Amino acid sequence: MQNNMNQQNNQPRRVDPTPSPAGQNRTSFSSGISSENRTNPERQNPQLRQQTKSVSAEELQKRIRAASSAQTPQRRPQPSSAGTQQGQRRPQTSQGIHNPPQQRLQAPQSSQQNTQRRQTMTHAENNGQPRPRPQSATPHLSNSGQQVRICTQRTSANPQKRPPQKKKKESMGIKIAKVVGKCAAFVLTFVIAVAATLLLSLNMICSSAFPAAQQMFVTTILETGQLKFLASWFLSADEIQEIVDKNSMKDLNEEVDTDLIHIGASGNISMPGTEGDGNTEDIEIHEVSGSTFYGTMMVVKDPSRVSLATIYPWRDQGITLDELVKSAGAIGGINGGLYNSMNNSGGMPFGVVVSHGQIQYNEPQQFPGLVLIGFTEDNILQIIDVSTMNAAEVEKLIIEKKIRDAVTFQEESSDANNHFVQLVINGEAREMNGMGSGLNPRTAIGQRADGTVLLFVTDGRGKSGHLGASASDLINVMIEYGAVNAANLDGGSSSCMYYKDEYLMTSVTFYYSNSSWKLPAGFVVN
Repeated sequence: MQNNMNQQNNQPRRVDPTPSPAGQNRTSFSSGISSENRTNPERQNPQLRQQTKSVSAEELQKRIRAASSAQTPQRRPQPSSAGTQQGQRRPQTSQGIHNPPQQRLQAPQSSQQNTQRRQTMTHAENNGQPRPRPQSATPHLSNSGQQVRICTQRTSANPQKRPPQKKKKESMGIKIAKVVGKCAAFVLTFVIAVAATLLLSLNMICSSAFPAAQQMFVTTILETGQLKFLASWFLSADEIQEIVDKNSMKDLNEEVDTDLIHIGASGNISMPGTEGDGNTEDIEIHEVSGSTFYGTMMVVKDPSRVSLATIYPWRDQGITLDELVKSAGAIGGINGGLYNSMNNSGGMPFGVVVSHGQIQYNEPQQFPGLVLIGFTEDNILQIIDVSTMNAAEVEKLIIEKKIRDAVTFQEESSDANNHFVQLVINGEAREMNGMGSGLNPRTAIGQRADGTVLLFVTDGRGKSGHLGASASDLINVMIEYGAVNAANLDGGSSSCMYYKDEYLMTSVTFYYSNSSWKLPAGFVVN
């Protein structure tokens, strides 16, 4: 028995080059052939390889079509149990090396094909029919002698197609809302970025690493009307007060010496009834520039032409400077003293207001440190401290001094305010500690020894790239133009000058850059 099995294993493999009924060149296997001896028929038969090479492309296409329409090849006969008993080897399963040709050459199928196949088999089993055999790939020989795998696929006769989904058209309102939302998001992001940058910059400026910038910021911000709170965001009250004390104005409480003023002494004033009465020849306009500001000086040679125009009786809303000048029949003017500038209302003054000898407002204790600034009936500029007076005492003072037109401004150096009034008294310039003040738009008024009135306004707070003028700048300009007495008026966004139907100096606020804030009163030139 053992010898017979060895003889069978050593027998050479027989190759049958004859095509199968399906047009397939198949190799016959004996029951005892191993996988190592299984080779291509072309290699076993040179004559077949020569014939294959001579096949044309058209003939190859015919063979492919014939293979697709051919019937399923017959099953390969299984070895009998008798052969197994006589020592013949049974071909191994798909896990072994003797896989059946049709199983070995079967083309891979897609998941969709497998699903259709399973559905077909299930239907057939329910009808009691035998399980259909899958169509196998049929190998063909190409001109180069390589096997070509052709797999016939079973497709559905009527494949189902999903109807195309229609896109919903957005209404015009939704489109506009989306655009507006994107724009709003961009603007909000930009504003947040700018605010964060400013806060970080201010925090750096207020640090002790930059003492000069710290002092400049504190003294400047305390002179504003509505931004004073920014200093307290970064510094304590004690730190702010320490900075103010180091950069404050020294006291200058002397009374104005009227004997130093001689109206018309220079002969430049045209007295009423003369040729120059009412002419603009008595008014000069000068441009003044500093390292941190640009300003305009209006020189009025006749002090009697300067008066105070108001909107009295008072109301909630004031008027712009050009309206104030025109309502008084004047040719020019500047802003005046303290008033309610909240939300640019401008309809109510603070302190004391006198116009043409009439007391129109009298609250000297409304704010600490109020100083009266105005002209007497003799056209002499007076600068008087009324901070310790009550309303009755102020009224008595106005009568005794014969005040015809006046306003008040504040003198205070604290952690809440950094305001100053007196600049020059009787030819003496006011002294200061450190910087004396911050940089801001300014409005000032002065008088020469011959009675000529000086009206001075500067820009600042970034306008034209300028930060503004300091107290030292105002003093130097007034001294340069010959002032014997001079005072600082309300500044900041209120600073403005109007002359001959145009603004020579407008408000530094962006949205009022072509005019002024609303005012309750202002000095005008008739």
